Amino acid sequence: MKTLILALLMLPLVAQASSTLRCGSQLISMDDASSTVLRKCGEPISRDFLGYRERVDIYGFRHEVAVEEWSYGPRNGMYHFLRFEANRLIRIDSKRGN
Repeated sequence: MKTLILALLMLPLVAQASSTLRCGSQLISMDDASSTVLRKCGEPISRDFLGYRERVDIYGFRHEVAVEEWSYGPRNGMYHFLRFEANRLIRIDSKRGN
């Protein structure tokens, strides 16, 4: 029972780890603009345009927004993949390189 409670308490800490990324002495976070990420992390090794995604705003209007994925690395053996929608950082994934 103690193990389950400890695991549940640690869950937010695990989720928080993937919402930021350190670039040298700078830190980027979810919802940062792509220009901010570029200034703090520099030019990525690749930029892939993935297409468009439809979003509905709070008024019910539909908008198409561009979706891009930027790749950085290897940094300490890790590759980092940043997903942007409408030029805002929405996801940070990391994978150990081979």
